[in-house]
Amino acid sequence: MLNAQKAETPNFTYDLGGKIDQMTLTSSGVMLITHGKGLAGIKPGQEGLVFNFDDYGKVKQEEIQIIPNTPYVMVGQAGFGGISAKQSVIDVVSGKRLFDTKANGWKAAGRPTLILPENKLIVSGQRTAKEKYAQAVGIYDMATGNEVKLFTLKGTNSLTGQPSIINGGVILPTYKGIYRIDMNTGAESWVVDLKNVAYVIPDKDGGSMFAVQGKGNNHVIHKISESGSQMWGDGAKLKGVVSNFEVTPKGLAIVSDVASSGKKGLAKLAAAKAQSNISFLSASTGKDLWEKAPKTKGYVQHFYIMDDGILFGIGEGGINKISFDGQPLFKKPLKTGENIHTMALTSQGMIYITDSDADIINLDTGESIWNKPIKYKKAKAVTSVYDETHKRYLISTGEEMIAIDENSGDISILGSYDFDEKENPTSFEIRDKGLLLSSDQNIMMLDFDGSEKFHEYFRSPGKSAFAVVALAAMTVASTTMAMDASARAGANKNYLGQYNQYGAQKKREADMFAAIGTASFNEMVKRFNATAATENAQFILTKLDDGVGLVKVNKDSGVVEKEIVLKDKKPTYEVDEIGGYLYYLANGNTIYSYDLTR
Repeated sequence: MLNAQKAETPNFTYDLGGKIDQMTLTSSGVMLITHGKGLAGIKPGQEGLVFNFDDYGKVKQEEIQIIPNTPYVMVGQAGFGGISAKQSVIDVVSGKRLFDTKANGWKAAGRPTLILPENKLIVSGQRTAKEKYAQAVGIYDMATGNEVKLFTLKGTNSLTGQPSIINGGVILPTYKGIYRIDMNTGAESWVVDLKNVAYVIPDKDGGSMFAVQGKGNNHVIHKISESGSQMWGDGAKLKGVVSNFEVTPKGLAIVSDVASSGKKGLAKLAAAKAQSNISFLSASTGKDLWEKAPKTKGYVQHFYIMDDGILFGIGEGGINKISFDGQPLFKKPLKTGENIHTMALTSQGMIYITDSDADIINLDTGESIWNKPIKYKKAKAVTSVYDETHKRYLISTGEEMIAIDENSGDISILGSYDFDEKENPTSFEIRDKGLLLSSDQNIMMLDFDGSEKFHEYFRSPGKSAFAVVALAAMTVASTTMAMDASARAGANKNYLGQYNQYGAQKKREADMFAAIGTASFNEMVKRFNATAATENAQFILTKLDDGVGLVKVNKDSGVVEKEIVLKDKKPTYEVDEIGGYLYYLANGNTIYSYDLTR
C-alpha cells in the first residue's frame, strides 16, 4: 500500500440542494438519488445532474419502482399500491419525465403498466373535472411520452389485473370483465364476463388468448377467441397459483404452486401438499393431456421446454423429464442434492450443480455420463466455472476447490482455502494467470494446479451505511412482457442455456434493447456490450492508515494500485463496475464521484 496512488480529490462533485436519503445504481448506469425535495440522477463521467425533479417533496422508498433492464423509474405517491394522486414515469437516461398524472389530465391513477418490447405505457384511473371525472385507460408511447389513445370506461369500472396489447387490441381485465378496445378506432370490440383475471397471455395464432383467473388460492385458465367468445366453458381448474406458463406447439405447459395450508393434525393430512404441480393442457380444448402428472414432492426451481418434452428441477432435490404426451423420458427420476444452482447444456450433456453434488447427464436417458455423481460436503457457498484450457469443471464449495475431468469424470481436490472474517468466495473467475476467488474483504489467486499464488485480506471497517441500505433495496416493478413479444425479443425465460454463456445472455438482452430502438435503449445497448471498466481490479472497503477508504486491488497480482480515503467510519457509497466510478456520500447534500479507471 505504501506505493499506492492516493486519490482523495473527486473527479466530479454533485450538490443535490437537499438532504440525500438514498442512492441506487440502475441497470442503465444512471445513479438514482432520492433527496429531501425529490429525485435526481447522475450519469457516469458527466458534469452536473442529468435531472433533478424537486416538485415531489420527500419520496418514500416504497413509492419508487425501478424497472429492471429499462431506462425507466416509476414514482407513485399517496398510496402507490392502488389509486394514487401522483403517478409519473421518468426516463433516467434522457432525464425526461415521460408521464405525469397532472400534466396528462388525470386526477388519480393506478400503477402504470409497461409493455415491452412495444415500449408502451398503459394507465388507468380517473380523469379530471374537465372530463367529468370519467374512468379511463390511456396508452402512451415511451419513446416520446405522447398519448397514443385514451379510452373511457363505462360507469365506475376500473382495472383489476395486468393489461396487455394483443393483435392491435388493448386487453383490459376489469371489475366488470375483460374488455378489448381496438387501438385504431377506440371502439369496444367485445367484453367477456370474467372477473378476478390477473393477466392474459396470447396463443400462438396471435389472436386468441388465455386468461389466468384467481379463485381463492387456486387459478383457473380460460381461453378467449379472437372475437371474444369463451371457448372452454367454466375453464380449466388448477390447484395452486400459476408461477410459470409456456405456450408450446404441443400444448400449454403450466406450473402452479400450492402453499402450505398452515393446518395441523388430521386437517393437514386432508389438505393439499405444499408443492408445485405441473400440468399440460390442450391449447384448443383445455383438456389435461396427461393421464398422470409427474410427482414433484417440492417446488419447481428450474423449468425448461425442450424439443422432446419438459425438463424440470426441484428445489428440494431431483430432476426429471417428461414428454409432451406425459411419458417419462428418463429411465427413473434423477436424485440430486438440495438447491440446484445450475442446470445447463455442455458438449457432453446437461450439467447440474447443487449444494452437495454435481453431474453431467445424458438428456435422453437421465443417466450419468460418468460412473456416478460427484458428491461433496454440503457447500457453504457454491460458485463454478468451466476451465476450457484444461477441459475440466471447477467447483468452489466455500472451503475447497473441486476439479472434475470433463471426459472421465475423475474428481480431485485441487486446493483448500480459508477466507478471513469467516467469508466464503462469492466470485470465481478464470484469468490468464490463474483461478481468482474473491469476497467482500478477501481476494485470492490459485495457480492452475491449485497452489496459492497470493491471498490478500483487507479488514472490514465495520458494517457500512451502504450495507444497511442495500438490504432494503427499492422495490422492483414487474414488467408485462407478453409471451409472443418476449419470444420476438429472444428473451424466452424457459430456455436451457449453455454452461458459462453469460455473454450469450447479455447479447439477448442487448438485442432486445436494440429492437426497441429509442435513444435511451440504444445507450443501454452500449453499456451492456461494454467490457466492465473494473474487469482487472477489485475494489474493497477497508481501514487505511488515514481512515476508512476503498482500495483498488489488481486481480492478477494482488497489489494495491490505488487508495481512495473517504475519511468516514461508516461511508455510504456505490461502485459502478461497468462504468468504472465510485459514488460517495460526502455529506448530507453532496456526492463525490471518483474515476476508478485512472
